[in-house]
Amino acid sequence: MVLVKDIISVIEFKAPPGLQESYDNSGLLTGRRDQEVTGILVCLDVIPEILDEAAKLGCNFILSHHPPFFSAMKQFSGNSLQEEILIRAIRNDIILYASHTNLDSVIDGVSGRMADKLGLINQRILVPREDDLIKLVCFIPASHLEAVSKAIFAAGAGTIGKYDNCSFQVSGNGTFRAGKGSHPFTGSIGTVHYEPETRFETILPKHRLNQVVKAMLDSHPYEEVAYDLFPLININPAQGLGIIGELEPDCSEPEFLKRVKEVFRLPVIRYSRMRNKQVRKVAMCGGSGIQFLNQAIFSGADIYLTADIKYHSWFDVPGSLLLADIGHFESEQFAINVLADSLIENFPKFAVYLTKVNTNPINYLL
Repeated sequence: MVLVKDIISVIEFKAPPGLQESYDNSGLLTGRRDQEVTGILVCLDVIPEILDEAAKLGCNFILSHHPPFFSAMKQFSGNSLQEEILIRAIRNDIILYASHTNLDSVIDGVSGRMADKLGLINQRILVPREDDLIKLVCFIPASHLEAVSKAIFAAGAGTIGKYDNCSFQVSGNGTFRAGKGSHPFTGSIGTVHYEPETRFETILPKHRLNQVVKAMLDSHPYEEVAYDLFPLININPAQGLGIIGELEPDCSEPEFLKRVKEVFRLPVIRYSRMRNKQVRKVAMCGGSGIQFLNQAIFSGADIYLTADIKYHSWFDVPGSLLLADIGHFESEQFAINVLADSLIENFPKFAVYLTKVNTNPINYLL
């Protein structure tokens, strides 16, 4: 039996709630954590047709990228789309869960999948998070080094960019004297003991702190564990918004825009004046990302792909950069694949469906 909390655990390990922006409303919106899940429907937006589709498929869990409502509601009369969705979900015991800007903020999230679709190499975060990292130092007896380090890594520590299990280890001797009433793992009460230990150092994001420390304490054999936590001012290369990567080989601007149009199945692309240069370095941010235009410029990108660009923003584009608006829905359409892949990997025999409903509210006359 798969419970809501089991599904949430997988989603939140992929996209931790602590990464969501202040205006967002990600997380469990309706339903109970101890509720049994009969099937999961993954979508970008929750609209009435999605609720109908979930009912036909026998799914009582709807996982969306966009929350069906962002702000608090004061009445539930069904007069708005948001109210109708909430009323129907509660009436039919449907679990609603959204993974939005937290999914945008991981390197292999929405923008990362965009970059993968375009075949970009050497990918990195365009706007990395700052003051987000902590260094953990602990001292582990040699006999338990492997077990404790595995537990620490499994809890979310030791990731730098696309590398994991990252640590520094140096051997030495730890000393302690067990006092009356203690239960030492090794050594005798009242006698100074020398134990071969490894100084183990790794890093972790702040939102993983509690679970990493708990994993370390639970797996460590000592009754009292010596460890240190140091706040770091380093940027976090694995978390933040947007992606920048490289094309190999490079191509002309018209060729690249044509590729984007095909990959994202776009009816139209809005773009700034072409520079008549080759495209090598590509920056992108799924959804509304024009606020990161300066970061794209400073990164040396040849083109910046995002959506929801207002008229006056186009005047801020320098001659060194090509700016392209590929549409909000279109840029984030592969978010459902990112979410579904994580669920299928962890629950390979469970019913996980990708919606067949086109929830894009915008139409184009060609």
